[in-house]
Amino acid sequence: MRKTAFRLCRPSTATRVLLALGAASLVPLDAIGRTDAAPAARLDTAPRSATCPKEVPAGTRCFSGADGAGAFYWIAIPQGWQRQQGVLVMHAHGGPETGAPDAKRSEADLKRWAITVKAGHAWAGSTYRRGGYGVTLAAEDTERLRQLFVRHFGQPRRTLLHGQSYGGGVAAKAAEMYAPAPGRPSPYDGVLLTSGVLGGGNSAYEFRLDLRAVYQAVCQNHPRADEPQYPLWQGLPKDSKLTREQLAARVKECTGAGLPREQRSSQQNANMATILGAVKIPERSLQGHLNWATWLFQDLVQERLGGRNPFGNTGVFYPGQVNGQPLDAQVLRYSADPQAQGALAADSRTTGRTRLPTLTLHAIDDPTAFVELESVYRAQREAAGTADQLVRVFSSEREHSYLSDTEYVALFDQLLGWIDQGAKPTPQSVALRCDTLKARFDTDSKNGCHLRPAWQPERLESRVPARLPH
Repeated sequence: MRKTAFRLCRPSTATRVLLALGAASLVPLDAIGRTDAAPAARLDTAPRSATCPKEVPAGTRCFSGADGAGAFYWIAIPQGWQRQQGVLVMHAHGGPETGAPDAKRSEADLKRWAITVKAGHAWAGSTYRRGGYGVTLAAEDTERLRQLFVRHFGQPRRTLLHGQSYGGGVAAKAAEMYAPAPGRPSPYDGVLLTSGVLGGGNSAYEFRLDLRAVYQAVCQNHPRADEPQYPLWQGLPKDSKLTREQLAARVKECTGAGLPREQRSSQQNANMATILGAVKIPERSLQGHLNWATWLFQDLVQERLGGRNPFGNTGVFYPGQVNGQPLDAQVLRYSADPQAQGALAADSRTTGRTRLPTLTLHAIDDPTAFVELESVYRAQREAAGTADQLVRVFSSEREHSYLSDTEYVALFDQLLGWIDQGAKPTPQSVALRCDTLKARFDTDSKNGCHLRPAWQPERLESRVPARLPH
């Protein structure tokens, strides 16, 4: 298995700032905290025929296996698919999960994204070679699976890269790592990013430090006063036995989360309002974000960054009051370590340097990956001079993990038309195509079209206070 190599050619102004602060000696996130030697790569495991999940169409051929580097995968090929005319969709999944890779994860992704196969495209998805944070690593694993597919099933006519949630950041990174260059075509023809955690982990996850700090100022139970104290950016001490169920009980104790408002105490309602007002997240995603700011931070900081802190909140103002006193004065403050900032940026931050046709879809009220992250990615593409190869589409839906079958098919269709005929889509053309596909794909009246062609997101700073440049 080759070691991850961060690509820092022609660094951005933000990256140069980090280098000047001392982030020159970056270490790959896959290597930090690893005490054992990197295992020798095993031979690729040929795909084994597998029973398809019921979610994919009848006649589909399914395969599963291991990629030889630690990841598991599933592949689905629809009936009648021929590589000379067919399209392969490489799927980069969300998360990241912090446990060991499990083949059931890839099977679950196939079930969720069965619409890809229903639309007539082959599908392949990797679990990634390990759990935990690592965008560049996951991009490499996705490309390794594509190569495995080609060896066993042949080169498709077109290959699309589809990233969902955290996988959106993975796919955006892969689009740059494997971007077309003179004399070297890209293995991918186009990119679809849905509900993407875009722009890089620095800007995408900073608000979760805000959440931890505000939550602790209000609730003072994560950690409790009689428990070992630690800087909140660590997520949890390495030896902590805290469970998700126990954390949920603490959140409910403080805020009444999960109870109707009329069943909460006045103090619980006040606590909830203070937290949500300061951090600007919806109530329905409070527990999920706290979980990420606990166990993902624990993985990122202690396993990937050698115990160093990539997030800071010095100078951030937090509105609201706690016990009649200004909240801002009671929030713990932390300064980011430039080395950690640089390592996280090198692994996950995109530069916009790809000319692959790229479509994005994001729900306006996405509770998990803020829609304003689309503005961060747009700015990166503009800075790189590739914004003409980016089309963004927004939906009035309120979910994150999955939107509408018909919308996804319309996006694939429009992306392929752009690649094959040079017909660059617009948000209006995607919406019109969605309307024409409803009769075929909205079979349960729950998968219609909710696109808002004229809508545009605000800057991320309208929701998350700005920090030092990354």
